[in-house]
Amino acid sequence: MRGKKALWAALFGLGLLLVVLGVLNGGMGDVLTKAAKICSECIGLG
Repeated sequence: MRGKKALWAALFGLGLLLVVLGVLNGGMGDVLTKAAKICSECIGLG
């Protein structure tokens, strides 16, 4: 049971680290821009 909690904690920490690195790399802005373009095309604004 103890090893399972340690594994989950390690995976959570790794996931959090990767999210932070993606935000610092500018990935969040890219995703937001692409999402806005897709949304605008879908409802016919663009």
